Amino acid sequence: MNTSRHRVSVNEARQIDMVEYLLKLGHSPAKIRNFDYWYLSPLREEKTPSFKVNRKLNCWYDHGIGKGGNVVDFAILYHNCTVSEFLQEVNGYFSFHPPATLLAKLSGEKTEGKIAILSEKTLSSYALERYLMHRRISITVAKEYCKEVCYELNDKKYFGIGFKNDAGGYELRNQYSKLSSAPKDIKTFDLGAKEGIAFEGFFDFLSFISIQKNFAPIKANYVVLNSLSLFEKGRAFMEKHEHIKLYLDHDKTGQKFTRYALSLSKKYKDESGLYKNYKDLNDWIMNIGKDQKKRLKL
Repeated sequence: MNTSRHRVSVNEARQIDMVEYLLKLGHSPAKIRNFDYWYLSPLREEKTPSFKVNRKLNCWYDHGIGKGGNVVDFAILYHNCTVSEFLQEVNGYFSFHPPATLLAKLSGEKTEGKIAILSEKTLSSYALERYLMHRRISITVAKEYCKEVCYELNDKKYFGIGFKNDAGGYELRNQYSKLSSAPKDIKTFDLGAKEGIAFEGFFDFLSFISIQKNFAPIKANYVVLNSLSLFEKGRAFMEKHEHIKLYLDHDKTGQKFTRYALSLSKKYKDESGLYKNYKDLNDWIMNIGKDQKKRLKL
């Protein structure tokens, strides 16, 4: 008897019930009229439901962006993936993370002990590259400092952008998750410079390096803290330098540690004024120019 597992084809994947698939992703209809199920669009933010699924035809249409299709077309947009990657999820070889709202219980350091790194390779996933482009990160820079990591969490396989720390653990990111594998640690780049630059997260570091690609490179050493709880550990590296520039988050915790650093030594300099109206350096990079466009439209 043949006990091999049947692999779902593209045509079979198209038959997946769209309403049930959306429910699995955490999206419930706002209203139902006969065969039409109306949702707040899963593809963007909105207040009035304009995403329609006709359950009889098993097709969807998003009136806000003027696009529609079958469940495979939707999954490609929703997950920023290829058809092949979606079929891998359907066939159980990979699982995309659920939306961030459903990941609250899995986020942060609570999951560190449960994450097992399976493999790493050069970044090549279309979905991950699309995510990096959305974050305005140079793909060339990301490939230089990061890996595409396959990991296991709660008996399911996932893949994400992996930034390796000094102790061999990873910061793991994709469109839906922000996780860390043990051991948690800082990441340092000692290039023999007299100036040190500190970042709270590695996306800020990648943003900074991406910007430098367009200008004369600054000769500096870098430290990515990966968590402000590791600030004291990073101090030993930072204070070896004559000057230390801080690019910490523009939130309450980030500014608290910035003030603390400034109180320690005149070596430290707060650079967060560059992105004072934004959460962090990467948020500023992502939104730079948008405010000006809004003003021009007005």
